[in-house]
Amino acid sequence: MKKILVACGSGIATSTVARTSIENKLKERGINMSELSFDQTSIPQIPSMAANYDLIVTTAKYKEDVGVPVINGLAFLTNIGEDKAIDKIIEALNL
Repeated sequence: MKKILVACGSGIATSTVARTSIENKLKERGINMSELSFDQTSIPQIPSMAANYDLIVTTAKYKEDVGVPVINGLAFLTNIGEDKAIDKIIEALNL
């Protein structure tokens, strides 16, 4: 099971939009969603949670090294560059 953490400012609103978009795009690509699990959090919580995840997607710029790949997920809010961001997620998780 690959674990993805989606983070935004509060851990509620934009992370939900991004998560839904990521899930939909991965399904469209034929990814088996039963092999993935998603959680949401606020950006300040990333350092304390990162070790439990295979990938982190943020809706804001995040530069801190937390030991796991971090992908900027702004594309999932703007609908610009979503395919490229999904490619990065698939590559980071070796799906």
